Amino acid sequence: MLPVSEQLETIKRGSVEIIDEKDLAERLEKSLKTGKPLRVKAGFDPTAPDLHLGHTVLLQKMKHFQDLGHEAVFLIGDFTGMIGDPTGKSETRKSLTPEEVAENAKTYLEQVYKILDRDRTTIMFNSDWMNKMTPVDFINLAAKYTVARMIERDDFQKRLSQNLPVSLHELLYPLVQGYDSVAMQSDVELGGTDQKFNLLVGRDLQRAHGQTPQIVLTMPLLEGTDGVQKMSKSLGNAIGVMDKPGEMFGKIMSVSDEMMWRYYELLSDVSTEELARLKADAQSGALNPKVAKVQLGREMVARYHDETAADQAVAEFENVFKKKELPDEVPEYPGWGEEARPLWRVLKETNLCPSSSDARRMIRQGAVSVDGEKVSDENHALSGDRDRLLKVGKKRFLKITAS
Repeated sequence: MLPVSEQLETIKRGSVEIIDEKDLAERLEKSLKTGKPLRVKAGFDPTAPDLHLGHTVLLQKMKHFQDLGHEAVFLIGDFTGMIGDPTGKSETRKSLTPEEVAENAKTYLEQVYKILDRDRTTIMFNSDWMNKMTPVDFINLAAKYTVARMIERDDFQKRLSQNLPVSLHELLYPLVQGYDSVAMQSDVELGGTDQKFNLLVGRDLQRAHGQTPQIVLTMPLLEGTDGVQKMSKSLGNAIGVMDKPGEMFGKIMSVSDEMMWRYYELLSDVSTEELARLKADAQSGALNPKVAKVQLGREMVARYHDETAADQAVAEFENVFKKKELPDEVPEYPGWGEEARPLWRVLKETNLCPSSSDARRMIRQGAVSVDGEKVSDENHALSGDRDRLLKVGKKRFLKITAS
């Protein structure tokens, strides 16, 4: 294992908060002396069949721990998935059936091994211990946490202040997630900043069960391709792990230069030193940011597909932009700033399509591309703060100009 100072440098990359860093350093030192790795946990509820790059921020951090010699435990929340995580929800979310959860869990495993080492990753399901709990066991668990503490959660507070309902089962979710850490005896738990409350419940429950409280490490929520809102399929700004190579590459090339560096920090395997050099070269003018973005896009496509697919995606992109396979004159439309607008609306407002219905139809038919990549989601979010090339059919082109 590397010295503690070097491990901490890798672990802290891109992180928001470590509770607490001194304790983590002491545990790393002990691990170094004893040769016993830390058990690092990250949990995912299989509420959808596929992951996007926003989900992989935690997986990338788990890989950092794994590469440092620690034990990576990927927890599939097949039990908690049936409750439904209330985090960030303004209303009670729909619970999934056991069948839906099981089907989604299968696809998760196919995707996580594109980042984590299959032979060095432990997979667990929280139904393994939760389904064995008797009603008495669950009552005893609930007795270890107060209602007053539970409703301190921001999202519960907001709903209560607006006279919106908070269902009793939602109060149980943080309790169950926290107990996972007890059952797994985790040393470190990773989560997004929106999960901080739940992660801290894990520390409290471990303490109540006589265990040493886990280290909590939070990671930022990755913005989507619009550069504004959290990456989400429902917002049309997501880059899916299972996206086709050309589509994935095109979406990465569509993010702003500023957002590119955030993607590098949170998603790339490029070293801290190399990333600093790339940034410095781009700032000095020695490196065109587009070159760095191509490098990032190629890395992502190679990771989730293969090297051949990555080379082909780059070549296809260059055919459009480097070889200038465009009409001699392309009409321009002024950008509208950082506001994210659905693609169908942009096509209608810019007169690329005569009506909203025509715009939606052309998108669904695969006749619309953004920056050289076909887009089939009519609600795909576009911001107007950077140059973009839109194409409808074979002959209709439009350039969005940011300035």
